[in-house]
Amino acid sequence: MAGISWVPIAFFLFLALAFSAVPTASAGGEGSLQHEECAKACEYRCWATSHQKRCLFFCNYCCERCLCVPSGTYGNKEECPCYNNIKTKEGGPKCP
Repeated sequence: MAGISWVPIAFFLFLALAFSAVPTASAGGEGSLQHEECAKACEYRCWATSHQKRCLFFCNYCCERCLCVPSGTYGNKEECPCYNNIKTKEGGPKCP
């Protein structure tokens, strides 16, 4: 009888704990964040981009206005209508 290796189980538990500890950008809707929480939410939102400095600048700008940052690193803007509705002069999205 082959014994179950503890390595895959330990790896799975490690991943589960790691992802449960990852701070998510607030998906609670507008006004769900406080001003001092914007930096951390934007840091998570922008961690995967190659344009990190620009992403952080505009994310923080939008968060300060809306007090909300969509969850994840891309998309989900329907969670924060204010964040989604801030546009550039050309009509494109301003918030990452």
